[in-house]
Amino acid sequence: MSDVAVIGGGPAGLSAALFTAKNGLDTVVFDTDGTAMHAAHLFNYLGIKSIGGDEFLGIAREQVDEQGAERKQGEEVTNVEESDDGFTVTTENGEYDATYVVFTTGQSRDMAEALGCELNDNGTVKTDSDSATTVENAYAAGWTARSDKIQAAISVGGGAAAGLDILSTEKGRAFHDFDTPDDAE
Repeated sequence: MSDVAVIGGGPAGLSAALFTAKNGLDTVVFDTDGTAMHAAHLFNYLGIKSIGGDEFLGIAREQVDEQGAERKQGEEVTNVEESDDGFTVTTENGEYDATYVVFTTGQSRDMAEALGCELNDNGTVKTDSDSATTVENAYAAGWTARSDKIQAAISVGGGAAAGLDILSTEKGRAFHDFDTPDDAE
């Protein structure tokens, strides 16, 4: 059983997975590679002057892999249901159990809605500022929770908010992921 199942491998999903895996939670990412990042070139991402969407994804995937997340590249999720211990994620290859689920499925909100997540009037998944949905331990970020005014930086932030909220719940306190190098002054 995983701690966290992330459905979607764009900026929001990879950001959530990076935070949770880096901080010791067993994390699995289901990525069909359907992200709009393939058509993007980032000139407006803080700290990066210019990077193609494919290159950005490659670096992000490498970071997530290095932190120990298991990526199920190309494995499509067909259903998510609540279970006794959290959620059962069904794919074309089998079933996976997880305590938390993070929907980062782009403009496809059907699975989140079928799980019981409330939608906003514009069809997006209703979330709070921590990316939590109306279903306990279920989160949504990126285009799944926003209809417009969407950017990679916004998606990354939504995924990070979900990851930090999950970590805060697991640790029983507000959790912050600040790294300080040994040689920092």
